[in-house]
Order: sequence, then C-alpha cells, then structure tokens
Amino acid sequence: MTLDTLLGTRGMLPRLAGGIALCALLSCSAQAQEKPPIKIGVIAEAQAVAGSSIPGAAQIAADEINAAGGVDGRKIEVITYDNHSSAADSVRAFQRAVSEDKVNAVIASYISEVVLALEPWAGRLKTVLITPGAASDVITANIAKDYKNNKYTFHGYLTSTNIARLVCQAAKDLLVDNLKFKTAVIMSEDAAWTTPLDASYQACLPEIGIKVLDHIRVSPDTTDFTPIFNKIEGQKPDVIITGISHVGTQPTVQWKNKQVPIPMFGVSSQATNSTFWKDTNGATDGVIFQAVSGPGVAVTPKTLPFVEAFQKRFGNIPSYAGYTSYDDVYMIADAIKRAGSTDSDKIVEAMENTDYVGTIGRVQFLGKDTPNPHALKIGQGAITGLMLQWQDGKQLNLWPSGEANGKMKFPSYIKVGSK
Repeated sequence: MTLDTLLGTRGMLPRLAGGIALCALLSCSAQAQEKPPIKIGVIAEAQAVAGSSIPGAAQIAADEINAAGGVDGRKIEVITYDNHSSAADSVRAFQRAVSEDKVNAVIASYISEVVLALEPWAGRLKTVLITPGAASDVITANIAKDYKNNKYTFHGYLTSTNIARLVCQAAKDLLVDNLKFKTAVIMSEDAAWTTPLDASYQACLPEIGIKVLDHIRVSPDTTDFTPIFNKIEGQKPDVIITGISHVGTQPTVQWKNKQVPIPMFGVSSQATNSTFWKDTNGATDGVIFQAVSGPGVAVTPKTLPFVEAFQKRFGNIPSYAGYTSYDDVYMIADAIKRAGSTDSDKIVEAMENTDYVGTIGRVQFLGKDTPNPHALKIGQGAITGLMLQWQDGKQLNLWPSGEANGKMKFPSYIKVGSK
C-alpha cells in the first residue's frame, strides 16, 4: 500500500465514523418518530342508511387526532370491516380484527343483535368494544350480570329505555301541551332493541297523558304496510309512536303514498341521515324523530364543526351513529392516554372514568353498581337528545325549545286536531 493510499484511507476513517454516527442518530430519531400505531377496528353496516356514517366519522376523528400529534406520538389507525348487517360476519370480523390485525379496541354496529353477538367475544378476547348505535338495554344489563367477563363492552349510544323516556318528555311538550293529543298507537319493528323501548313507551306515555290504544310489532320482513296503516286509521289515534330503524324506508314511503292522516313521532333511525329525503323521494316530510344531534344544532361547540367536516368529505350529513362513532374514537384515544397503556383492563378502567364533551353532549358512563353499567348518563348536564322534523327537505330541531331552530308543521294530509 502506498503512502498516499494509506493517508487517503486514514482520511476516510473520520468521515466513515461520522457517517455511521449520523446514521445511528437518524435511525434512533426515526424509531422515536415511528411508534406503533393505536389500531381501532370499525365493524359497521357500510351499505345501510344508518350504518354508512360509522366508518367515515371514525376516520375523520382519527385524522384530526393524528394531525394534532396523535396519542403521545402514536398515530390512530382505523381498520374497517363491512359486516353486511350480519351478526355472523361481525363475529368473524371481530375475531380477525383482534387476532390478525391486532386492534386495541373496536367500534361496532348500530344493530343490537350484532352487538349482543359480539359482547361475549369482547370478553373472551379481552378487547374493548363500544357501540355507536345499538340500543338494547340487554347489552348493558349483561355487564351487571357478569361484570368480570362483560366489562369490556361500552354503550356509546342511548339505551332503548332512555330513548323512550326522552321521546315521552318531548311528546309531553310538543304533543300533549301544544297540540292536546290524548291517544296513540305504538308501531315498532320486531327487534331486540324495541322490546325495552316498547315496554318503556307503554309505561311513560300514560304518565304524560297519552292513552295507548294499541301496540303493533312489525316483522322486519314486512313489505306492505297497508293493512297495518288501515288498522291504525280505524282506531283513530292522535299520533303513531314509532320504533323503526331497519324497516324505516318502506313504512315512510307507504305512509305518504297512502296519505295516512296521522303524524309519526318517535324513533326512525334512518331518518337521522340526510340522505333519507332522497331515499324516500320526500315521503319523510313531516316525520318527527328522536336524535342525539342534528344539522344546524350546536348541542356542543364540537357538533357543527364535525358536521361541516363530514359533509365536506362525504357530501351528506351523518346519521345519528356518525356523531357517536366520531366521539367514540376520541374517547378511546383519551382513555388510552389517561391509562398510559393499551392494556385492555387499563383501558376499561380509564373508560369507566370518562368525562368527555363530544358532539352529542357530556359523555359519562353509569357505574358498575347500576342495573346498566357502561350505559350513557342522560338528563341535564349530560345528554338530553333532540326531536327533529323533516320539513321541505331539511331536518329542523323542535325540542328542547332552547335548541330549536324550527316550528312543528305537517303536510296537508295530516289532520291534526280534527279527529
């Protein structure tokens, strides 16, 4: 080796050493920046009117959290699964999400039967599950019966019993005090979520001065509602109190086509989606429905910015389950941050101490010593809900009065006060 070569080699040594040190520094920096993401699985009815908002709303929340730095530097990754409105497909998706995709929590479904099928799997796989839209009281009653195994499930929407109570409170103000209504027929789809809903309707409607003339449970397979509406018209009630979600389009269209002269008031989950006017070709005009949020209603400072973001990205207003799905991502992220861990038991403990102002109000969960642990608290200072009405292609809020942005009115074929 010549002297020049040796000197050249020696001259390279400091540069090589510096380069190695720099690479090591960059590698460490990259590792610091590339913390593993927090994975949230979203199992939803992607093709359903009420369920289609769930994945998109969750993604908006994740994007906002990530833009703000994530959770202690960890990004939120949303992994979505279309369950095709099937409990069996949902269970398979849940198993895949946990076992293969290694999610840290799951947001799933607006269908009670689906969530009831997933609840035991959340316990077996020790994975936090929150529903943005299912309503059956049985979901949280199961937690009270077997807290140890079912504690991983949370109710991100209102229970059927609480929905009925809010509908009755609104009916007292809007129908009894304002329109002097005295009689009703309950018309609900035959589903898990409507069993406690109807029982609560039958209890609370008489308490506000409305006599229940009949209680009709409709098969989800019903395509012709003409005989049902004929029967209701023959009883001449002042109002039809509804509990419909999966069958909402058909009865609404036939209600309009048949010119049924009786208003529909209550729960119509599909009516919460802004596409429902188009879906029913305007037949939903005059329908009054319960919701947790609505367009143009600033339930909290977070409500309208979320609606604007959703509409900008997807071109429509979210369904009720979109608001809650968005909030659920934030609540899971907040729980993980407070827990300082993605350990499921620690997330559960943190979730139980949730005190979060979301798009639908102040979110807190009922305690393990209640009949419905992990259900949302309702009432002043918590979640009060709204009653909206479709009018001329728009959803306007009628109740509570302090948040109203419209006044009740009905299509000409609705005969209010003339029975």
